[in-house]
Amino acid sequence: MNNKELHGESALERIATGVPGLDEVLKGGFYEGAVYIVRGTPGAGKTILANQICFHQARQGKRALFVTLLAENHARMLQHLEQMSFYDSHLIPKYVYYISAFRVLEENGLKGMMDLLRREMKAHEATILILDGLIAVEETSTSDREFRKFIHELQAHAAAAGCCTLLLTNGRRGEYHPEHTMVDGLVTLEDVPYGKRRQRELEVRKFRGSASLRGRHPFQITDDGLVVHPRPESRFLRNTASGNSGTISTGVDQIDNMTGGGLLADSSTLLLGPSGAGKTTLGTAFLQKSSKAEPGLHFGFYESPERLIGNAKLIGIDLQSRVDAGHLEILWRPPVERILDSLGNELIDAVRRRKVRRLFIDGWGGFAAAAETADRLSPFFAAIANELRSLGVTTICAMETANLIGPDLHLPAEGVSAVAENMILLRYAEYQNQLRRMISIMKVRGSGFDHTLREFEIGALGLHLLDSFKNAEGVLTGLGTERASNSSRPAKHAKKSSSVKKTATGRRTNVRRRGKA
Repeated sequence: MNNKELHGESALERIATGVPGLDEVLKGGFYEGAVYIVRGTPGAGKTILANQICFHQARQGKRALFVTLLAENHARMLQHLEQMSFYDSHLIPKYVYYISAFRVLEENGLKGMMDLLRREMKAHEATILILDGLIAVEETSTSDREFRKFIHELQAHAAAAGCCTLLLTNGRRGEYHPEHTMVDGLVTLEDVPYGKRRQRELEVRKFRGSASLRGRHPFQITDDGLVVHPRPESRFLRNTASGNSGTISTGVDQIDNMTGGGLLADSSTLLLGPSGAGKTTLGTAFLQKSSKAEPGLHFGFYESPERLIGNAKLIGIDLQSRVDAGHLEILWRPPVERILDSLGNELIDAVRRRKVRRLFIDGWGGFAAAAETADRLSPFFAAIANELRSLGVTTICAMETANLIGPDLHLPAEGVSAVAENMILLRYAEYQNQLRRMISIMKVRGSGFDHTLREFEIGALGLHLLDSFKNAEGVLTGLGTERASNSSRPAKHAKKSSSVKKTATGRRTNVRRRGKA
């Protein structure tokens, strides 16, 4: 119960915009009888947004009044709108009524303009009013005081009629506008450059009577109109576990043994390694365990579903039967001109839709390629990981490291390792004149684990761990060597032949030079 209900007053109703993502940013839509400024540069999408809201209201049986103060005539504007799926000419003029007030403003000034708005709002019983071209009213005003008086009177008439009003403007002046302090809300639309890319972004800078999602949210103009992608960092704020306990198998029994029985339920695991090290193989083994009780999701960027299923089949991993049974879904999003927020929201929506319990993200580079700035990746990952944890999802995320071989490890994004509960490292090592794959457990939060460095092979029967490095040193350098055996080392204080000294010295020199990690 809100404050108005506590005092016996009726709460204001919301006016749903019908714009995907926008009502979530506004926490339910605009308020009836309130006045909002929608500000943006030419081409930012203000007119499309306003028309999209009008036609959504019209489909609910409500009436919208669209008043223009611009040189563009209605015929040309409607020709452009005909390409949008939300446009329906049958709703004009009964439910969406267009009127040009440009001549009225020129001939009769602000008073004549106000009389026209008041008269038309009443005549059409409008629940929403669009005034496209507030800059023309401002330029017609003889002073800031007269302009603010116009805004004040419009607020009074809108409140009395219960008509939500959107004032569209370019906003040519500086950041400070006196009228911004008077209206109930301010929404800005911008087209922001990021290197060679540009991204449209929406921000609610002011919203009386309710909280809204803070910050800039990217949006697209599609054939269906505007689509807003709320930022996961502001959308997913809860940080609570689902309450599940126990462990979930990685799909490889030997790795389950190394991690103390499998991965902790609801946890996130970073699977680190260079290209070709076996990250996708381990991820598909994890998804092979998908079932009705534990639905799986493959969210990938680099392999089509057909290719992924075919490659898995070659190493004895059957994904097709899981897909056919409805236990596994494969979503492929090639990393070309994507929006980071759209990808994050798609992922969470897919998890919620099927109540996914096993998730493999292949790989992190797809998110990194979509990010407008590198410093967004860490808070983005934290928001996504927290939401997945609260939904009861056990997640494995493949992240490619730059170096193929050697002791250095460079994470593709700073700060993400602190968010993940587990870290598994795949890498290469040169040993006995062969390039070997190696796996090691780096981190399992809240549990002990096997620190042994293990070689693994990928064959027709999947992924299998070996004990090749039991007698090796310096494996983490990428250049492993045989450990000197006790039998080859002379006893302390014993007399040695020159040939033995040479052999022993040669071995010790080799270990010192090549065996330090």
